[in-house]
Amino acid sequence: MRQLLLLRHAKSSWDDKSCPDRDRPLNNRGRRNVARMAREMHALGLEPDVILVSPARRTMETMEALEPWADSPLIEPTESLYLADVPDLLGALHGVAETVRSVLLIGHNPGLHDLAISLAGLTDRPLPASVSKAGRALVEAFPTCSLAEFTIAGSWWELREGGGKLVRYLTPRLLEQVD
Repeated sequence: MRQLLLLRHAKSSWDDKSCPDRDRPLNNRGRRNVARMAREMHALGLEPDVILVSPARRTMETMEALEPWADSPLIEPTESLYLADVPDLLGALHGVAETVRSVLLIGHNPGLHDLAISLAGLTDRPLPASVSKAGRALVEAFPTCSLAEFTIAGSWWELREGGGKLVRYLTPRLLEQVD
């Protein structure tokens, strides 16, 4: 069984209006939220073998704030992940070596949210009554610094809509309520 972790970058700053989008840094709230998410991920034992990350500054800073890891994952900044849509995100995942057990993908909305909904097979409306509370929350929003964990039964290169089982969905607000 494989594990896929989808993490949206933490909240970024809009203070400098002249700053290009891909160069925006995390703001104070973003740094606090990613520190909280890092503690939760480590407490849950969520340790990826590979990290696929958009090269945007806010995604790279989010990734760096998750360190240190017990075992150093292979980090792959991937240009095609910057503001990627579902086909581009799936394309990056299809390229993961079959020997890899766990992948953390750090990216942007709306593509990351769309991918999470697609993998969970939650594209039909209205949602069936059998959909979990976590699944319903995932469909509603994928705010900054949110994490969706999936198990993947098949190979990376076969991953498609409905190909993941949502294990957990965490948001900064949910973690704040627990603290």
